[in-house]
Parts: sequence; structure tokens; C-alpha cells
Amino acid sequence: MTKSSALVPEVAQRVSGIATAVPEPALELRGINKAYGKVVASENVDLSIKPGEIHGLLGENGAGKSTLMKILLGLERPDSGIIRIQGNEIRIANPQDARKHGIDMVHQHFSLIGPMSVWENVILGDTGAINRSSACEQIEHVAHRYGLPIDPLARVDALSAGERQRVELIKCLRREPEFLVLDEPTSVLTHEESEELFDVLRRMVQSENRAVILISHKLAEITAATDAITVLRKGRVVFHQETSLTTHQELARQMVGRDVSLLADAAAVGVLPVPGADSRTGESASDFSNQPAALSLQELTVVQDGAVLLDKFSLDVAPGEIVGLYGVEGNGQSVLGDILSGLVLPSSGSMSVQGEIVDLGRADALTRAGIGIVPEDRHRSGVILALSVAENLAMKSLNAVSGRFLLCQRAMRENAQRLMVEYNITAPSVDAPVGRLSGGNQQRLVLARELSNKPRVLVVAQPTQGLDIGAIEDMYCRIRTVASQGIGVLLISTELEEVMTLASRVAVISSGILSGVLAAEDVTAERLGLMVGGAS
Repeated sequence: MTKSSALVPEVAQRVSGIATAVPEPALELRGINKAYGKVVASENVDLSIKPGEIHGLLGENGAGKSTLMKILLGLERPDSGIIRIQGNEIRIANPQDARKHGIDMVHQHFSLIGPMSVWENVILGDTGAINRSSACEQIEHVAHRYGLPIDPLARVDALSAGERQRVELIKCLRREPEFLVLDEPTSVLTHEESEELFDVLRRMVQSENRAVILISHKLAEITAATDAITVLRKGRVVFHQETSLTTHQELARQMVGRDVSLLADAAAVGVLPVPGADSRTGESASDFSNQPAALSLQELTVVQDGAVLLDKFSLDVAPGEIVGLYGVEGNGQSVLGDILSGLVLPSSGSMSVQGEIVDLGRADALTRAGIGIVPEDRHRSGVILALSVAENLAMKSLNAVSGRFLLCQRAMRENAQRLMVEYNITAPSVDAPVGRLSGGNQQRLVLARELSNKPRVLVVAQPTQGLDIGAIEDMYCRIRTVASQGIGVLLISTELEEVMTLASRVAVISSGILSGVLAAEDVTAERLGLMVGGAS
């Protein structure tokens, strides 16, 4: 495919003396404006997608990406501007209009119903008679056509994250969209699953001349998968270029409006650490070598419905050390995180904090032992969205904000105001519902609450999932600072770049079993890949 960001469709390009017409854009958004009161979400935005192209859309949280896609999908109406398909102006009043024009989207958060089967999830929303056999046959046809193998009869809650992503894709692809929008499609996928996904997309756009808009904060992923890139910042297009003509450094700078050090913060933009550049602080563990393990997990086993989800898992984290736990989604990390959150009681095994055994059968044992946790799913077990910022921040320290009989509202508000300043939490007020905060601010709130309780161990599970580069940089900085203060940190992550950047040791989990532990200097992407597959 010929790439040229400088020429308009009507201009012909001469290659070796032969006139070659630049393809007309398949999809255009021109002069899109959208404001919510005084907040400008989109300002005179132009976006042009060619047929047979994967187009990357970059920008921090709040840059205007979601608003633009909502307009394209008919979920929002622009204040002004036009949308064209194949040069013809169209109006999109609702999602049904968008689908009629061949526009569909796979959202970042899965919209699947766990207890239902794959085929039942795929046909949700269909009208008319339902036939299981024909539905399964259609799913198998789409799965074979695009290389997305899946069992139509499988229960969704028994699938891995990668398999659930396939179901979401099949739901869209069976409607034969001409334009497919993918919002952070690899946020819960492994490196290998991500590569498989992009292979599918590349085959689709090349063989069927469709167009894909890929939204992601991972620069390595964007530059590897796309043909062209547009960057939004504060609601405006600040950069557009063919992918082959730009760099990670330039894209990072355009996203945040300043230079970003790829030596220290490569993982924040989804780039593997530069060899020889070590920004870890886990080596500070040597300063606390005379102390017992901050966290010791001994042969933890979880058996549910006859299935072994965690098998005699043992791991120590020293004071001041960052230990990364890496593996494919669905191999036991979530179960371990639930044990450390107090949501799951292990079938056997033990846990100790600084040499003291933790009574896992007691409701408040983990908090009393000094374990703070930033959970994998903050909406499920990290915050209560309907409660205020002040109430969420006080959850684990009620004694400090209690009066004689009731909670002291003044003390709770003062506590919240102090933590909001200290942890750079942006919210309309301490009384605002947490559901109104951005993902980055919700994550900062959880971290502020856990650290204000002065833990001896901090467990952070998928700490940067769904966050933008600024929020990720801030989270990394705080994790390093925590370790430098002597707190043991267990980092549970499926982000290869994250564990290679932050951890002084990397443990690998496969099928609920510890495959092994590597010192930072011995870690390579290839070695971790083998261990994820079960090699010791």
C-alpha cells in the first residue's frame, strides 16, 4: 500500500514515471467540534482513514479520543462538523445508523455475560427466531475465516481473557463492518495474544480492503501494527504521520506535550526497557537484608469445583524489594490477588508478614497484618463508585475519622483533602462520587488509601491497566518510592515491559504453578516467554 501523509486524495503521485492515484479516504471526519458546557472535548478535529489501512489513534485520557469515537458511533452528536464515507456526507444519529453504514467497535471493557455460552453472547441483540445450530455454524465460519478459534458452546466465564477478546471480535465481524474501531484491545492480553490479534487485523484489511482504527497507549504496539498515526491532545489534532516516518520518542512527546525519557519510563508508553538502562529501585532491598521477609507465601493452594487454580504456590518478597509476578491471564494471578484481597480463602497453605503468620480466616486479618492492595479490578474490589471521594479514602481507617458514636464528617473531609493534595488526585470536590473520576484518579485514590494506612507490604495488581502515560509515569514513580522506604512490593502484571522495568526479581506463573524466579539481570522477553509456557 502506498503511504503519503502529505498528499490529498485528488492529487496523483508519480512513482518511476507512472502516475498512481492516491486512494480516496474511506472514512473522513472534518471539522468536528463538541463541547460539554465550558469543557471543549473536540476542537476542529480532522481524521481521515484510507481503505485497507490500520490507523492508530493516540492521546492521553481526556485528549478527546472517546468523544470522537462516540460521535462516530452515534452515541453523541457533534456541535458542528461532517462525516463522509467514500466521499458522501452521512448523518449518524444512533448506533443503529453507524452499523448501517458499516461502522462497529470493540470496546475496552468486555460486554459479555459470563454464565452464558459463546453463541448466546454473540447473538444478543438479534431479532427474529433463534436457532442454536445455525448460530454456532455462523460463529465457526467467522472464526475459521479470520483465524479466531473458539468453541461456540463454551461458557464465557470459563474462557481466558484472550478467548473473550475473540468472542468480542466475532460479535463485530459477523456483522461485516467496513470500519472497525478497537479501543485498547490488548489491555488484558499477553504479548503473544496481542501479536495474534494484529495478525488477524492485518489479514482482514489486506484481503478485504477494510479499515481499522486502533486506540492504544502502547507505542510499540501502535508502531508495529499501524500504517498511519494521529495524535490528539486536549481535544485537538496535534500530529499526523505515516507510521514508518515517526519514532517512539516523537509520539510520546506529542502525546504529553513534553519530552519523555525512554530510558526511565519506556514501560509507560509500552516500550521494552533500553538495554543497560536500569531505573529499578528494588536493589534498595539490600538495605533491609537483616529483616525477615516482608511477605512470605507458603504452598498456597486453591481448589474450586474440582479444578486446581493455584498449586502449592510459594514466593517471598523482601522489605524494600519489588518482585514482579508475570504470566498469561487466567493462570492463577487473579486468584492470588483475590487471596491477598481477602476475597478467596485458600484450600491450604499459609501466609506471613515479617515473620508473623496471618490468620486468613479472619475478615480484617490482611489489613491488620499490614498488607495494602491495589486490586486488578478497582471497580469490583477497590472502590465503591456511588460513594464520595472522602468516604472511599476513609474506608480502611474509620477509627481515625470516627466521633463518639458516628463518623466525623469534618475529619473525613480533612483527611480526603490532605490525601488529594499529597497524591495529586483531581476531583470536583471531596464529596463527588468516585464514579465521576477518571481511571487514573481512581487508581491514585486506591493507592492513597492503602499507603495512608502505613502498610508493610503493598500488592499492586495490573496497576496501570487502562491508564494514560501521565498516570502510568506517576504510578511507577510512587511504586519505586514505596520500595525505597522499605515496603515490600509484589507487582502482579501481564505487561512484559512493566515487570522488566520495575522489578528486581521476576517470578513467572503458569497453570497456577510457579515456573521459576529470575533476577533482573537474567530477564529477557524470550526467557519469560518460555517460562510462561511452563518451562522451568
